[in-house]
Amino acid sequence: MSTYMPNAKTVERSWYILDAADKPLGRVAATAAHLLRGKHKPTFAPHCDCGDHVIIVNCAKAVLTGKKLEKKFYRWHTGYIGHLKEVSYDKLMKTNPCKAMTLAVNGMVPDTTIGRKALTRLRCYAGAEHNNAAQKPVEYKF
Repeated sequence: MSTYMPNAKTVERSWYILDAADKPLGRVAATAAHLLRGKHKPTFAPHCDCGDHVIIVNCAKAVLTGKKLEKKFYRWHTGYIGHLKEVSYDKLMKTNPCKAMTLAVNGMVPDTTIGRKALTRLRCYAGAEHNNAAQKPVEYKF
C-alpha cells in the first residue's frame, strides 16, 4: 500500500462563508486560516497548497475583546527614514474593517509561497452581502 500524496492537480477546492458578526476577530481569523491551509481535510499535506476559498462577511461587526480597541495598534513602515505609521484598531475597525480581518488572517498563515497563495483565496466583506453567490458557498459553523 502506498502513501497518498496530494498535488495541485488533484486538489478539490470548496467555498465557505464565515459570519464574523458578534464573534471575536481572532477566532474568526484562526478559523479562516485553518480553512485556507486545508487543515480540515483528511488529505492535508504541509508541502501542498490544498486549502479552500473563504468568504468572511460582517467584518464590521466583529468584536475585539478586552481593551484591544484602544490599546492595540497596527504599525507599518513606509520605507523612508522616520516614517513609522500607526493606527489604532478603534479607527481601523471604523474605517476599514476588512483590512483588520485580512491582517489578522495574514498573521496566521505561514510566511511562505503557500501562505501567500492561500491569502489570494480570502475574500472579506464589511456587510452581509457578497458577490460570490455563483460559486455556491457553504456556511461554515464554528
